[in-house]
Amino acid sequence: MTGSLQAIVFDFDGVIANSEPLHLTAFQQVLAEEGIALTRSEYYTRYLGYDDVGMFEALGRDRDVPMDADRVAGLVARKAGRMELLLQDGSVLFPGAVDFVRAAAAAVPIAIASGARRHEIDEIIDAAGVSDLFAAIVAAGDTPESKPSPAPYCLALERLRQHAGRGLDPARSVAIEDSLWGLESARGAGLRLVGVTTSYRADELPGAELIVDGLRELTLPALDRLCARPA
Repeated sequence: MTGSLQAIVFDFDGVIANSEPLHLTAFQQVLAEEGIALTRSEYYTRYLGYDDVGMFEALGRDRDVPMDADRVAGLVARKAGRMELLLQDGSVLFPGAVDFVRAAAAAVPIAIASGARRHEIDEIIDAAGVSDLFAAIVAAGDTPESKPSPAPYCLALERLRQHAGRGLDPARSVAIEDSLWGLESARGAGLRLVGVTTSYRADELPGAELIVDGLRELTLPALDRLCARPA
């Protein structure tokens, strides 16, 4: 058990799983069928932080393309099918992710707060043998608003409190994120902020109190020292 650190909430895509390139490919394939081109630069600059529904809605606004609820639902379903095919190619976990998740779960309650679909998360963590380590998983559709709203992190922390049967201080709980949208979400929920440079450079992760290249470089003592500092 750590001293100051009380809980850890992981983003999923770009933190535990190297799946952001797969999401981009799936989006590109589905949108190409609609006659819409999406570049890598556009995705990482504008859309990475959204869940699937939010991404299609935002792209529709940006391109002045009608995106009613039925069309968005159809696009989301097709994109999910493409992701399933892409995920079958093998493990997409970052090096060191499983080891860190196991160490973290042995020390404090841990959760996932992600814009990914629940079945995609489950498929990957089941295959890695770590699904039983997460006390809570918040996925796409579990909250009325997705990141950058604080709702996903607020819900994840509340579920961790219920699991632990005690109060957990957000200022002594850590969010691990790879995007500015995720950092904004966690900041709004009052968590301490760790950024990983798997999707963006360090200078593109504003507000992160600790920045590492990936989970294999992160240690529990470093998180404990972070939580020991005044927020």
